[in-house]
Formats: sequence, C-alpha cells, structure tokens
Amino acid sequence: MRKEDKKALERYRKKLELSKQSVHINPFETDKERKEAIERSKKDILYCVERYFPHYAKYPCADFHLQWAKLVKKDKNFVGFCKWGRGLAKSVWNNIFIPFWLWLNGENMYFVLVAVNEKKARQLLEDLRAEFEINPQIIADFGEQVKLGSWEEELWITKGGFIGQAMGFGQSCRGLRVGAQRPTYYNLDDLETRQTIKSEKRQDEMVEWVEEELLPSMDSPEDTERLLFSNNWFAPVMFLKKLAKKHPDWKVHEVKAYDSTTFKPTWAGKYTADYYRAKAKKMGITSADSEYNHKAVLRGGKVFKAEYIQWAKLPRIDHFKAICAHWDIAYAGNETSDYNAVRIWGLYKNDFYYIDSFVKQTKMKPAVKYMIAIDREMKAKGIEIIWRAEAQFWNDEVERTIKEACKEEGNYQLSITLVYDKNHKYTKIIARLEARYQNGRIYYNDKKQSHNDTQIGLQQLYGISPGYSSHDDAPDADSEAVEYLSKYITNNSDSDDNAYLQGSYQPKHERI
Repeated sequence: MRKEDKKALERYRKKLELSKQSVHINPFETDKERKEAIERSKKDILYCVERYFPHYAKYPCADFHLQWAKLVKKDKNFVGFCKWGRGLAKSVWNNIFIPFWLWLNGENMYFVLVAVNEKKARQLLEDLRAEFEINPQIIADFGEQVKLGSWEEELWITKGGFIGQAMGFGQSCRGLRVGAQRPTYYNLDDLETRQTIKSEKRQDEMVEWVEEELLPSMDSPEDTERLLFSNNWFAPVMFLKKLAKKHPDWKVHEVKAYDSTTFKPTWAGKYTADYYRAKAKKMGITSADSEYNHKAVLRGGKVFKAEYIQWAKLPRIDHFKAICAHWDIAYAGNETSDYNAVRIWGLYKNDFYYIDSFVKQTKMKPAVKYMIAIDREMKAKGIEIIWRAEAQFWNDEVERTIKEACKEEGNYQLSITLVYDKNHKYTKIIARLEARYQNGRIYYNDKKQSHNDTQIGLQQLYGISPGYSSHDDAPDADSEAVEYLSKYITNNSDSDDNAYLQGSYQPKHERI
C-alpha cells in the first residue's frame, strides 16, 4: 500500500472512531419516542444536528446556519452562494448536515461534491460517508447503511438510497447518473483559490463549466435540482462574482465573521472578539478582512501602492477639457496572451480621471465593439473621445477586424489616431504615472470599484516594478492616455473662464 493511501485510510479510520465514540444512544428510548424524535428532526434542523451529529456541534449553531438550511430545504431548485467568512462551517453544513437532513425528509439524494480535484473531493465527502457507515444514532434509527459492493471512496450508495459522489472540478458531468437517478444536489466546495484568481480566462472557463457542463447534468423527474457554492469571496475578481452577476436570481447569502471595527463575532457561540483581534494582528487587517469579511482589497505593489488610488465621483462628462482613450492591442486572446486594454481617461482642471475600460484576454473584435459602443454613447451626448493606438502593433489584421466590427455595427465610423512611441514600457510608465499618483493627481471613477476590468487594471498596475514579468497592458495604455491629456493642462486651469471646449483637438498623428 502506498504511503499516501495509508494516510488516507488512517484519516478515515479516525473519522469513524470519532463518530462511533461521540454519539451516545439513549438505551431507554421507546419506539414511540424514537419515531417522535425522527419526526422532530425532519422539521427542526437544530434538533437534527444535536441528535445525529453532536461531535460536530460542540459549539451552538448560529442563526445564519439555520436560516441558510431552511432556504435550501424550502426550494427544491435552490441555487445559491454560501458566502460565509472563513471558519463559519460552510463545508460542515453543505456537505454533511443539509444533505443528510434532505435525505431524512424523504428526498431522493444524489449528492455530488465538487472540489479543486477528485482527491480533495473524496476527502471532503468521506465525512458524510463515515457517518452513514458507523454513526450509532443513524444505525439505530434507520438500520445499517453500508451497501456492500457500492461503498467506494469516489462513489457510494447507502441502503437507504443516498448516493454520494466525489468529483474534481473540470471533470465531465455529461451522462452522470446511477441507474436512472441523476444528480439532485451539487456543492462546489472552495473552488476559488489563489491560483484561479490569477487568470480571468481560467475564471471564464469555470463559469462556462458550471453553465454548460454541470447544470445540464441535473435532470430530476421530481424537479429537484439544487446547486450550492461554498466559498468566501476573498478576491476582487472571482468566477463566483461573475456567476452572481450573470444570474441575479441566484441567492447570495453573505455572512461576515466579525465586525471590522469592534471585532464582535457573528458566531458568538464559538468565537470571541479577542480571537479575531489576535487573528487580525497576526495576519494584518487587510488580509484578515479579505478572508473573514469578504473585503477584497487589492494589495499595492513596490512602486504603485494601494494608498495612491483615490476613488472619486466623476465631474460632469461635458466638463472635461478632453477625453482620451488608448487601445493597447493584443492579438491571440488566450489565457497566456496579452490583454486587449482600452483605457478611457479625462482631464478636469489639472487632474486626470479614470472613466472606464475594457481589459480582457480576448481577440480584438470585442475590444473594437466596446470602443464603438462607448463612442456612439458619447457622441449622442455631444462628447468627442480621442481614440489612440500604437502604430507598431498596427497591421492588416487589425484593420480588417476594425472594418468587420464597424460593418456589423451598422457601418459605424470609428476614428483611431496612430501614435509612434519607441520608449521602453517600464520607463514610460514610471516617468508618466509614478509622480502623478504620488502627488494625488489621478482619480478613479468610484462607480467602477467593483468593475472586473478596473480591478484587473489595478492588479497590473501594482505589478509594475523593476524586472517585472507580469502583464502591463492597462498601465501602458494609461501612460499613453495620461501623457496625451497633459498637453491640455494650463497654468491657470482652475479658472472656468479658461476652460477648453471638451473634445476639441488637432491630431498630430496619422489617423485611420
């Protein structure tokens, strides 16, 4: 036996022992009392937990636990995000208590637990498997549940008909069934990791897998199709947030672990303010808030620091002296390619305002269509945007893509100025942006704080440092737009009498 298998076997043995030793049956309970207790357990999840899982209930259940369980049980087609901070028992409730409670209430349960890989999924699923195998109270109330020949780590079936299956993220769900039974309950447990948040392309693939692979695999004749996501929301850009935005009817059940000011715990039955205060001291306030309270704070870099970012309400759009948008062109559109970055900036008095952006690892056409949509919207308001792109990235394919996109948008006319810049990226980004950030001359549109492309742009900005190897498409576009707008600054620009008419300019470069 491999060392890894021995460890897994020992881990499972300990879980069996915990359940066996912790659950004590009342030897004097009559049949009538037992039946009454079972009926009460069906209606009262708190009593159910106390009766069958006292070893998991060392601390009193919180109100938010009970509220969530009732929401899931009430709707047989429930889809929701268990957005609880770390340490609030997401996995225990969604992998053990709630599936068991639904089975106890007579539902046909085919539970598929999805983790980052199958090994992790098996490890999580074995908690419930161990309970069905040896929990004295379950056996006393419902008889032996181990079904010989159907008791594997990755797929097991109880005598009472409960089906449990472990699956790694990305595995095919097509044709998933046991006999005629299709999955009725999915829990996606901690799929978002520090690795997945590094690639938006990867996150888009995760969204696609959920929508196109997982959801169609549920085909219950009883119309029972529940989908749960168990994860804290610790990062600015996550596949969970993308799904929640695309499906506003899916429930987001948010619970923060503690009050960020007083450290008062939400689960007071288990934690204290001192516990979280100590955690915050060890981890740092920012890290603790992101893990426990879903405050997805972007951490600044060595050159461009988080405190440089000033969120502000934009001036009226027609009060800008000029608005410039620079397109940093990328061709490939895959998860390792550069980003197509279109960054829109405006100059108001002596300050630069970030207005909006498109920053995605896509092919060129979506970026062009974004520019067309913005240009059309602004022209309807009488606003002119100066669109620019670097000439060295210009080729026949770029021109062809623009012509195609414009034709598809009603033969729209989009004018883009080509600029020639031979400066080294790092040099020009530092020279054009660093001092302006340090001196408080740059502001960000406060309506874009949760905007995915804005957050990606900030991540790229923070990554700029000597010898960096991360993506720099958005900061490069920023440096071009800001440098161009600086030409409109006047010494007495605070005077309204001296204001430019927004959008008036004389192009000095080739235009297409």
